[in-house]
Amino acid sequence: MIENRLPLTRRDFVKGTLGTTVGAATLGAARGGTQTQAARSSRVIVVRDANSLSERNQVNAAVLRKILDDVLVRSTNKSSAKDAWAALVKASDVIGLVPTDHLNRTHQELIDAVRESLIEAGIPKSNIRTAQGRSDQPKACTALIALPALKAHWLTGIGTVLKNYICYSDNPEAYHGENNAKLGEIWNLPYVKGKTRLVIVDALRPLCDKGPQPDPRYMWPYKGLIAGSDPVAVETVCLRIITKKRDQLRGEPWPLSPPPLCVTAADARYGLGTSKMEEIKIEHFGWDAERLV
Repeated sequence: MIENRLPLTRRDFVKGTLGTTVGAATLGAARGGTQTQAARSSRVIVVRDANSLSERNQVNAAVLRKILDDVLVRSTNKSSAKDAWAALVKASDVIGLVPTDHLNRTHQELIDAVRESLIEAGIPKSNIRTAQGRSDQPKACTALIALPALKAHWLTGIGTVLKNYICYSDNPEAYHGENNAKLGEIWNLPYVKGKTRLVIVDALRPLCDKGPQPDPRYMWPYKGLIAGSDPVAVETVCLRIITKKRDQLRGEPWPLSPPPLCVTAADARYGLGTSKMEEIKIEHFGWDAERLV
């Protein structure tokens, strides 16, 4: 079990999701034992294309591939997808792709596009595997690419980035309800920590309520990908999109239940990244209608 560093309350969650400054998290200790404070900044890339889905919500694979290439280039500031992958992984890496594989799944077209892009960048096909499931999956990998689907979840509030590794704990039930605040500890397990090179969220057709079961009443064509190397910053942006869509549907505040305490806990308790909107630089590209963030 990973040791918790700071307590977290519902009040902390409310503060974080409203973007209120609660103080920079402690990131390390200086010589002599004095704690030092450091401000953090994380970029989150949002790329959307109105033509990525048909009127029947079928994926246009060619358009999706262009979105993926754009995400890779912009996330790494490289000139091509090939150069982007070279900055993220090595040819010798065993790379685990980690999609959402249960209900409201990551679109297969995105998984295929990432795999093909990696192969084109010189990664041997035999070194690329799907790594969703039990704890033995990440143990066999030297690098992970998280590919969660954007959705609300009736057991954890939000079921996107942080929850994507829940089965790596071999005890998913321990992270449901308000215990979702502990999801960040999974990312600090020895066989997971430091392996995630990039988070690419499938936001083609998100689900803002009743997840993980698909419910067309709460799904809409956002038609994009959301990406970054800071999993908490990416999750924070995803949470903002889900929250704003819910409020829009109801015409009034419609909080998630249970509250997604995992987001601010991943920052304050587990040090995985920043959950403060004022520390996140969101860069939008492409289709601009109803971007919600």
